[in-house]
Amino acid sequence: MDFILSLLAGGFSALLEYLSAHVIACLVPAFFIAGAISVFLDPYIVTKYFGSKVNPFVSYSIASISGFILAVCSCTVLPLFAGIYKRGGGIGPAVTFLYSGPAISILAVSLSAGVLGYDIGIARAIFAIIFSILIGLIMAYLFRKDKPDTAQQITSLPADMAAKRPLYQTLIYFGSLIAILIFASAKNIPVFLLALLVLLFCLWRFFNMSQIKEWLSETWRFVKLIFPWLVGGIFIAGVLKTLIPADFITSYVGSNNPVSNLIASLSGALLYFATLTEVPIVKAFVDLGMAKGPALALLLAGPAVSLPGFLVIRKILGNRKALTYIGLVILSSSLAGFIFGIF
Repeated sequence: MDFILSLLAGGFSALLEYLSAHVIACLVPAFFIAGAISVFLDPYIVTKYFGSKVNPFVSYSIASISGFILAVCSCTVLPLFAGIYKRGGGIGPAVTFLYSGPAISILAVSLSAGVLGYDIGIARAIFAIIFSILIGLIMAYLFRKDKPDTAQQITSLPADMAAKRPLYQTLIYFGSLIAILIFASAKNIPVFLLALLVLLFCLWRFFNMSQIKEWLSETWRFVKLIFPWLVGGIFIAGVLKTLIPADFITSYVGSNNPVSNLIASLSGALLYFATLTEVPIVKAFVDLGMAKGPALALLLAGPAVSLPGFLVIRKILGNRKALTYIGLVILSSSLAGFIFGIF
């Protein structure tokens, strides 16, 4: 009984510590940014450029950073990937998006930086972009003769996309949101309040009430979709931190070497991480002695592949392509972790 109580105490302790330290300054602004991206940046603009006939420099560049633009998470990237591939997107840009999307979403980057440090948060985004492009290029070369079963190229934008908000208004609006996130996390109250005033001015001058309500509604949708899973993940991380001996972690992933990074990547590929739960779980492992290189490897591999995710990817691509993709993700995540651990 005492053992069970200690596990529960560890879970609740981690939950209280996380909610008090990160939710207001980090996660709340990120939710509002994700909602704004979802409402005011149409994903059609991005997915239009994933076609196999588009200039590779354009398609791979957009695919590698579109996770930030679309605010995708691990629970939404698979259907988006399926839609892109089945509608005629090249396999290279499609898997580039599949790998990088969850790793560089505004929620993933801000939460990783806030909980694990800005070094690992920035490294997560940079390595995801670089290796996602490399994986996409390799997949495109290996399977260059294969085509999607039901290719339907996207050739034009809908008519209602013609009316656009002036660019300067969009830049000021998103700039104020990002400034709120950055300076709230840094606890720079004067600049945070200034950014908040700029945001309120934007809402007053540039948006009508229906648009504001849509933004708030989409933000709330992200909260309902993600926050319960995140709370559960934090609780599980606290339990694991109590349950797993520190010397077990330090023995296998406590140093930065190729084997420890490979173990971390394989663990990420086998386990399932609901949206953003990889961050508190990795934080628990780091507190137990996990080196930062393997931590980054787990952060990159975890959202990109999992056993349930493999079943979905296999259904879309087939066994050969799916196994190739997952092997490339494991190897690239291991390499990224090893490189990061060196520097």
